[in-house]
Amino acid sequence: MGGSPFQYFIAFFLLLLCFKACLRVGDAKVGCIERERQALLHFKQGVVDDFGMLSSWGNEEDKRDCCKWREVECSDQTGHVIMLDLHDLSLGSKIGPSLAELQHLKHLNPSFNWLEGVLPSQLGNLSNLQSLDLGHNLGMTCGNLDWLSRLPLLAHLDLSGLHLSSTLLPWIIPTISISHINSSTSLVVLDLSGNGLTSSIYPWLFNFSSSLLHLDLSYNHLNGSIPDAFGNMTALAYLDLSWNQFEGEIPKFFSVSLVHLDLSGNQLHGSIPDAFGNMNSLAYLDLSSNQLEGEITKSLSTSVVHLDLSWNQLHGSILDAFGNMPTLAYLDLSSNHLEGEFLKSLSTSFVHLDLSWNQLHGSIPDAFGNMTTLAYLDLSSNQLEGEILKSLCTSFVHLGLSYNHLQGSIPDAFGNVTTLAYLRLSWNQLEDFGRNKLSEKIPTWMGRSLSSLVVLNLRSNEFYGSIPLNLCQMKKIQMLDLSSNNLSGTIPKCLNNLTALTYKGGLVIAYNEIQHSIWDFSYVDNTLIQWKGKESKYKKTLGLIKSIDFSSNKLIREIPIEVIDLVELVSLNLSRNNLTGSIPSMIGQLKLLDFLDLYQNQLCGRILASLSQIVGLSVLDLSNNILSGKIPSGTQLQSFNASTYQGNPRLCGPSLLKKCLEDETREFYGNIVLEFIIGFWGVCGTLLLNHSWRYAYFKMLNKIKDRLCVITTINMYRLQRSFQS
Repeated sequence: MGGSPFQYFIAFFLLLLCFKACLRVGDAKVGCIERERQALLHFKQGVVDDFGMLSSWGNEEDKRDCCKWREVECSDQTGHVIMLDLHDLSLGSKIGPSLAELQHLKHLNPSFNWLEGVLPSQLGNLSNLQSLDLGHNLGMTCGNLDWLSRLPLLAHLDLSGLHLSSTLLPWIIPTISISHINSSTSLVVLDLSGNGLTSSIYPWLFNFSSSLLHLDLSYNHLNGSIPDAFGNMTALAYLDLSWNQFEGEIPKFFSVSLVHLDLSGNQLHGSIPDAFGNMNSLAYLDLSSNQLEGEITKSLSTSVVHLDLSWNQLHGSILDAFGNMPTLAYLDLSSNHLEGEFLKSLSTSFVHLDLSWNQLHGSIPDAFGNMTTLAYLDLSSNQLEGEILKSLCTSFVHLGLSYNHLQGSIPDAFGNVTTLAYLRLSWNQLEDFGRNKLSEKIPTWMGRSLSSLVVLNLRSNEFYGSIPLNLCQMKKIQMLDLSSNNLSGTIPKCLNNLTALTYKGGLVIAYNEIQHSIWDFSYVDNTLIQWKGKESKYKKTLGLIKSIDFSSNKLIREIPIEVIDLVELVSLNLSRNNLTGSIPSMIGQLKLLDFLDLYQNQLCGRILASLSQIVGLSVLDLSNNILSGKIPSGTQLQSFNASTYQGNPRLCGPSLLKKCLEDETREFYGNIVLEFIIGFWGVCGTLLLNHSWRYAYFKMLNKIKDRLCVITTINMYRLQRSFQS
């Protein structure tokens, strides 16, 4: 019997409500499993967490759900812990067996910590584990890893930086059950970098030829020629063999499926194979720091994004073919023997271009000004001529044109590049901004417009006039070199506005985003320190060395007291000027100072003991001034040789082998006291120790006393008679 339409509507409506309720139940997130929560708490009790990175793990009421804990991820359906990401949390101690309770764990990553001890074999019970990253725990030992064979789903294994010795390989790594892994073809990512491995690993390694997609063997001790077996790994997309001891030529048999190939830091020689032109998937190729010869091949893959051929012995011209590689963003050909004029056609996709330390000549193409993505350009140490670029890409972070034959003035276009951090036009290797015979005043817009500058070197030019006060607006400046110019006037008192010189921290610059990747670089370099007219390389990390060099100019008057606020200074050079006045009394506040040169000025007054508070001072030059008084004694200032203080006629102290007047006066009175003490105890000591001498001495004293009494009485009597008469 059929129902009415209204009844059908009610039934359908109720069915929808039930279905929606079921969906809500299915969508409700399940809380964590108590057994697994306790396992995580036991793990926390076994590690050292000095920085409280696991503070969200606890028994408090608001911490009951372990799925909400930091670095823990649970399944929405079951509540089981499926991922534990503990990388780079500064955890110490060891991994306990309690993690074996996390039966549904798929990803475990305790890398980059301070964990130590032997890995618990109970981890082999984690049969669902797909990714295991134990890398860079220097105190961790692997022991017997046969439990790895019980992980049938393991696809990602990272044992990097654990210093696995080659002698342990026969019983450590083969226990991963080679036959089992080969049959399951589960392992696709293997990272054994930084372990000191030798070529004895090959027989085991090449069993993975059909499964591996990612293989990293960098920073090991692999030697000889690169084995042909790498060419049989047809599935391989990522291969890193950098910084080993490989010799011979580059093989021609690499898989055409490779996307990333790094052979840098070896001893490979010969030419670059034309076979690279057939690798249509290749995006990253690094052959730097080898001994490659010949010309650059004309058949490089047009798909390459990152190409590094630096530090080889390549010669010939720079190919115009680079201009026909539309995806090429990173190109480094520095430190080779390339010659000729510049590229006629340039890719507009460049982000990083380094052609420094070659033999290129001609002028700088104007095309560089049209590259809207270019952030790093270094053409230093070539034979380039003409003027500096009139138009600049506004995305520049690093510009190096040092050690060329450039002429003219600094273009006003520099003032529009607000992102510029490194301005390098000097004659020195990887130094900045000088020896190009630039003759003018330092532009006043420089400090205002280039506020992001970290390194500014105007050394060895012909700049004149005073130091612009606008330079004090460079809040990020860490290396400021205006030496060897014709600058006059006073040192600006606003130097304490250079806040980067009062802030301790490293330097990491990130520039641009290309294909969802950030191109980062940490600037590690050296600088040249001038001392007594000579230059010596000062090797430090730029994030650590912070320096000011105003030497060899015509600066006058006193050193401003504001200098003592620059407490992060490592090097200060004010030599070869006409500075007067005394050394700032609070200079001891510059406790990080390693290099101080005040040579050849007209500084006067005493050397204050405050200077001795700089315990790390290794280079000091106060010579050829008008300093006076004594070099503070009992301090490290006495340890410097005479050349540190010579040329100060009124200066004295042991370092100069010249006694001070106050020392001579003190020595005179000291000698008198000493002679009295010696004479007194010479007599008294003898009388105390010798009985007969003491008896004779006192008998003599009695006779002298009696005689004096008689003489005194007679004289008194005679005196009275003379008065009476």
